Amino acid sequence: MHIPDNYLSPTSCVVLTLLTAPVWFASVKKVARDFPKERVSALGVAAALSFLAMMFNVPLPGGTTGHAVGGTLLAVLLGPEAACLALSIALAIQALLFGDGGVLAFGANCFNMAFILPFGGRLVYDLLRKATRTVDGTKGDFICIALASYVGINLAALAAGVEFGIQPALFHTPEGQALYCPYPLSVSIPAMAIGHLTIFGLAEAIFSVFVYAFVRKTAPDFAANSVFLPETTVGADSATPTNAQPTFRFGSLYLLLALLALISPLGLIAEGTAWGEWDADEIATVSTNGEELGYTPEGMANGFAWSSLIPDYSAPGTPEWLGYILSAIAGVALCVVLFKLATLLIRPDASDSK
Repeated sequence: MHIPDNYLSPTSCVVLTLLTAPVWFASVKKVARDFPKERVSALGVAAALSFLAMMFNVPLPGGTTGHAVGGTLLAVLLGPEAACLALSIALAIQALLFGDGGVLAFGANCFNMAFILPFGGRLVYDLLRKATRTVDGTKGDFICIALASYVGINLAALAAGVEFGIQPALFHTPEGQALYCPYPLSVSIPAMAIGHLTIFGLAEAIFSVFVYAFVRKTAPDFAANSVFLPETTVGADSATPTNAQPTFRFGSLYLLLALLALISPLGLIAEGTAWGEWDADEIATVSTNGEELGYTPEGMANGFAWSSLIPDYSAPGTPEWLGYILSAIAGVALCVVLFKLATLLIRPDASDSK
């Protein structure tokens, strides 16, 4: 689902970035206001979880691949605004350091995966919980997050399909050749929908339920709304609550991150390229409905190029599997460190003055 550079016109990228900017602003404002400094570090763990989830490529018959994102999961655990910031940082690291997703298309990718996915998924989750009167920790609660995760990632995929599909209609040569993505809506929407309505949507649901259950059991104070925290108790000799504030210790989650990083080379098993992520010199030979495109769109051939430090998660001079692990470790470390640094920008009374 990562849109590379030059698949969308510069105009499209600017418009989608401008649409996402108010969401970023509102998300930063809410997190700075409502999150204690200690809890902001949870966003680094959240970003790292999503970063790793996106490294586990899943194959689809026909030679394409996809992956989970974890957007709804993070929105349920931390709130959609916090999830938006965590996902945006993960996407920025992927684009800048690993060449996964475009730099100019960063705003578009955030619109899909850091806005549509977490906010849409959280809305579906809340509606399901309300309609079914589901209680935290019950079987129904896990079903709600599975369904919401499935819907959320499909909403994001639909948005990406529309963004791809409108390009040839809006941006083309006088002869009718597309300047950017050459596939119309009749091709792009089904192409994005097939994988996400089947394998990739299922992968998103499974990942979300697994991590959700893990958090409930091992790190309940990870949730921003404290929905997993024990009920307040009253001491025998005092009218005040006896339970202390959460300590925000996520040791078990750091262990989970380490495990996922070590097994990340499983993502290399899936061969092929995700739909809509072909290189400029590859797209001319891609077959759709049995016919090759036969040309490279001018905007792709002569478009913006970013030289990432570690392209495709491969470290020079190391085996592919080792490069993948090192990339996973580097990505996780950056996610955690960046949000640790972000706590320095939060005033001590920013979240305690409520």
